[in-house]
Amino acid sequence: MTTRNLHTIRLAVRNWLETYDEAWAGQNEIVIAMSGGGDSTALCAAAALELPGRVRALTIDHGLQSGSDEVAARAAQLARDLGCVTAEVLRVEVGNSGGLEAAARQARYQALDQSRRGSPVLVAHTLDDQAETVLLGLARGSGARSLAGMRAFAPPWGRPLLGIRRSTTRAACAEIGVTPHEDPHNSDARFTRVRLRSEVLPLLEEVLGGGVAESLARTAMQLQDDVVVLDALAIELLHAARTDRGLDTAVLSDAPAATRRRAIRFWLLDNGARTATDGQLRAIDALVREWRGQGPVAVPNGGSGQGEGARLMVERRHGTLGIAVQLRHSVPGGRRIEKGT
Repeated sequence: MTTRNLHTIRLAVRNWLETYDEAWAGQNEIVIAMSGGGDSTALCAAAALELPGRVRALTIDHGLQSGSDEVAARAAQLARDLGCVTAEVLRVEVGNSGGLEAAARQARYQALDQSRRGSPVLVAHTLDDQAETVLLGLARGSGARSLAGMRAFAPPWGRPLLGIRRSTTRAACAEIGVTPHEDPHNSDARFTRVRLRSEVLPLLEEVLGGGVAESLARTAMQLQDDVVVLDALAIELLHAARTDRGLDTAVLSDAPAATRRRAIRFWLLDNGARTATDGQLRAIDALVREWRGQGPVAVPNGGSGQGEGARLMVERRHGTLGIAVQLRHSVPGGRRIEKGT
């Protein structure tokens, strides 16, 4: 029986291991995020063949569906059958922040990170997943960082299958006689990615004559190279603009917009910002380039221990951008007292 597709996936795993050998060479094991679906099953099988005796599987039970514990247990057993040294089920509690998909993803990655024991974790995102990510970024009007999609290695997450089509992983499962689990969520049209996968991408393939997924993935790879260069320039600018009180607007003002806004974004993240929208970045940038005495710009604070509703306030004083943490405290009667720190 031929195992051509499995061999293709094994080569992709081998290439990843060789490319990023410094990330895992000192570890006794590699961890696979194993859901029991076609992609992760094929990845698990290939990794176990490539690194016999050194692969550990982690399976997440999100608890979102009846019988999810049984599905997770079967996935873990399958990982052991495929050659993993150990396979552990991690039960997580999924919150509701940002919607079900985002909350499940956050819970999943947090559990994997806490259980990886210093090893990198290989996840089974494919070329199709990359194409969907780029399309989502386009639809949301995102910048190059979002359109660059997922990286092959963003420590501790490794993605060796970004050049592999989903059809190849399914064919590899058939070659080894495994019927992968099909998560009902993967066909639920309430989820945006499902509609992209089942409706939008097939239509684009038909209209544009095929090759759309590969083109989108190729675009992501090209943008990743650009983002690396721009980020390096932005970090240099950030170092040059830093002062004891914040950022020197004169230094920032002389820089191109692409590096200036990136430097501001890195500065915000360094100071505890959870995220910064394009509108917020442009408003802060206006404090630098279009100063007319305007007031501070608020950015959500991602730091812990600041209380619900805490945010960062960015303002310009005496030619310097500074940040203050603003706390919101609820008091009887519904009035809110805001306290700057």
